[in-house]
Amino acid sequence: MRVTEHIQQAKSTLLSFEVLPPLKGKTITSLYNHLDPLMDFKPSWINVTYHRSESMFKKKTDGAFEKVEVRKRPGTVGICAAIMNHYKIDTVPHLICGGFTKRESEDALIDLNFLGIDNVLVLRGDAAKNETGFEPEKDGHAHAIDLQKQVVNLNHGIYIDEDIRDGGKTNFCIGTAGYPEKHFEAPNLETDLLFLKDKVEAGADYIMTQMFFDNQKFFAFVKACRAMGIQVPIIPGLKPITSKKQLTVLPRIFHVDIPTDLSNAILKCKTDAEVETIGTEWLIQQSKELKAAGVPVLHYYTLGKPNVIRNVVKELF
Repeated sequence: MRVTEHIQQAKSTLLSFEVLPPLKGKTITSLYNHLDPLMDFKPSWINVTYHRSESMFKKKTDGAFEKVEVRKRPGTVGICAAIMNHYKIDTVPHLICGGFTKRESEDALIDLNFLGIDNVLVLRGDAAKNETGFEPEKDGHAHAIDLQKQVVNLNHGIYIDEDIRDGGKTNFCIGTAGYPEKHFEAPNLETDLLFLKDKVEAGADYIMTQMFFDNQKFFAFVKACRAMGIQVPIIPGLKPITSKKQLTVLPRIFHVDIPTDLSNAILKCKTDAEVETIGTEWLIQQSKELKAAGVPVLHYYTLGKPNVIRNVVKELF
């Protein structure tokens, strides 16, 4: 079922989770062990992230180094199919521009369609680690909106090859990313919202937000979207803070602010176990306020912390 159908049929706030593919070499059982503690809460769907390959130098037997492309977390499409089969639940694979040509994107979408997956979250993706800024593949998409338009075209039976007539139509529900504190590359929030409106008008069915720790920023973001005419569902993305180092890592990597009350409480902690307790309680209160405000879904980035998320969710559902 499509994400928007879940939302339309819901009588109250829904629940969804996001997982990473296991590191190469680990089995699907490791992912099931990660998800099992969370499935008691009957999430409406599971998001599965996509990770582009990385350039690495491997030492050869002769002592020389060889540059190779390594994908540390492969298997997004297969994982989505496995989760659907194992748990009888919908999945939302992420689809990124980085690392894909337009034809590879089309082939990936065809695979998803054949598997009965009718949801995608369309993202540009991060720059490769050796790049100072995002660089698309040759004949790839430079922006999320361009990849999104390709998905919309397939929904209308329009393929890259013009000689395909009356092509089969897909039925993807398309999610796009929103940034309550603006995308770090945008000059200001208003410009970022204009880009977001363009994506919605180009066919995005709902918005999934970047993590945030101040609900007032989310509420202000939703208000600004509505004032601009963006009417699709807006789903808050949520994550717990579980270690002191995240006070610097999260702002640096994800460009989000940590509220003063939260950072002060964490700085007083002597161990990460104490930080986890503080972060869990903060996320519980965040979630309760968002649920009381009537958000359509609470979406949790589990990222290796299923038991923390379980402790949060059991207070709400």
